[in-house]
Amino acid sequence: MRFQSTYKVKGLLAAAFTAYYPTREVNYEYIPKIVEHLIDIGISGIFVCGTNGEGLSLTIAERKKIASEFVRAAQGRVKIIVHVGHSSIEEAKHLASHAQEINADGFSSVCAFYFKPANETVLMNSLAEIANAAPKLPFYYYHIPHITGVNINLENFIPNFSKLANNFAGIKFTSSAIHEYQDGVQICGDDFDMLFGFDELLLPALSVGANGAIGSTYNYAAPIYLKVIDLFSSGQIELAQQFQYEAVKMIKLIIKYGPIPSQRAIMQMLGFEMGPSRLPLQTLSNEEYDGLKKDLEDIGFFKTLESCRNSGKA
Repeated sequence: MRFQSTYKVKGLLAAAFTAYYPTREVNYEYIPKIVEHLIDIGISGIFVCGTNGEGLSLTIAERKKIASEFVRAAQGRVKIIVHVGHSSIEEAKHLASHAQEINADGFSSVCAFYFKPANETVLMNSLAEIANAAPKLPFYYYHIPHITGVNINLENFIPNFSKLANNFAGIKFTSSAIHEYQDGVQICGDDFDMLFGFDELLLPALSVGANGAIGSTYNYAAPIYLKVIDLFSSGQIELAQQFQYEAVKMIKLIIKYGPIPSQRAIMQMLGFEMGPSRLPLQTLSNEEYDGLKKDLEDIGFFKTLESCRNSGKA
């Protein structure tokens, strides 16, 4: 039996935000509140220190402490997958080893993104060093080509990388290329997870075999997506399309105001004090905050969210 076959990831995993004080220092004490909120809205797992958590803007010490606090707060109730990616392979290995020490449920890494791998062989060799730094934990490659500029041939990568890293468990696939994702699902079969990472395309991903997804908007809009999943599973495709479009309308506004700053603002609108973004990301001005809130109200986002939450608890 393959290592990863006992570590199947299903459902929605939230790519957690990092809470800051007004000084932009990390607010570690806020992590338990975030975890309880995510459990309450039906999240199956939490992806820590990834893109949404501004992991690459954090120090190594901060990333280690954040990961530790999430594991401690979760107490095994939801999976904690720690992102360890770094422009330095050695630092990524150090973070991977720490993830194993704190008993995280898994870890993940983007590829090197400043000095990029020259080819897929170099990519796999560098990722294998990271994966093998924590051999007891399942490892997920974080594929996000629109940020890293590095693409892969899934038909080549999946079988060959699994030979280099026995703990390879799957891929966090953050790309809008549904046809490539479907190819990956078929190649992975029951051996590996293909975790989808493009929230606005969750329904299409479900239609080609997605069982698990990691996303930023699941931090607050999970009830809408869980509704989509339930409707799709019960064959109510047209209704599923309607609720997926509610998410799409919301995401269009997020893009308009800036993906991470606007989502941190939405968390604040829902009662969570996440603090300012850490530079070089900006924080919404009061005018932008009010504009985003009005735009969300105009599309009925908050009403849809509340309706889905209530129906999920019924």
